[in-house]
Amino acid sequence: MALQRGDDRICVGAVAGAFGVRGEARVKSFCAEPEAIERYSPLQTEDGREMTVKLTRAVKNGFAARLSGVATREDAERLKGTRLYAPRARLPAPEEDEFYHADLVGLDVIDTGGTRLGRVRGVQDHGAGAILDVIGDGREMLIPFTTACVPTVDTQGGRIVADPPEEDAE
Repeated sequence: MALQRGDDRICVGAVAGAFGVRGEARVKSFCAEPEAIERYSPLQTEDGREMTVKLTRAVKNGFAARLSGVATREDAERLKGTRLYAPRARLPAPEEDEFYHADLVGLDVIDTGGTRLGRVRGVQDHGAGAILDVIGDGREMLIPFTTACVPTVDTQGGRIVADPPEEDAE
C-alpha cells in the first residue's frame, strides 16, 4: 500500500542495513530529536508491516537497533532501504510555520502572479535546508523552501505560493 496525500502516517526513519552479526539493524532517524523514533514505536513499513524499534546505541549516521521480527544479520540486511512510519496522532503537532514533508507533497505550486508552476513531488534536505521538488508542464524545478522563495503555504487550500529565484540568463 503506497502512501498517498492524506495518509495519516509520517515517515520517521529508515533502515540503513545490518549492524554487527547479532541481528541488529542500523536505523536512520528523521525526527527533530533523533532518539524520539523509539517513542513512536511500533512503526509501520510502507506495505503496512508493524515492527517495534528498540535503540541499543548511537552509531555513525544513526542508531543500532533491535527490530521485532529481525533475528539475524541477513534479516536486517533484507530491510535495507525500508522506510518506517508512525501514525500522525503519535507525533507532536508542528509549530507555526513548520510542516511535515508529507503535508507538502502533492500541493499545487503557483507563482506570485498566479501562474501554475506544478505540483510538489517531494522535499529534499541534504543538510543545507529543504528544497521543494516541483514537477509540472514536463519540467522539474527545485525551489528553496525559505520564506523568501515560498512566502505562503496553504495546506488546507492545497497550494503553495512560490517566488523562485530567477535563472541566470546566458
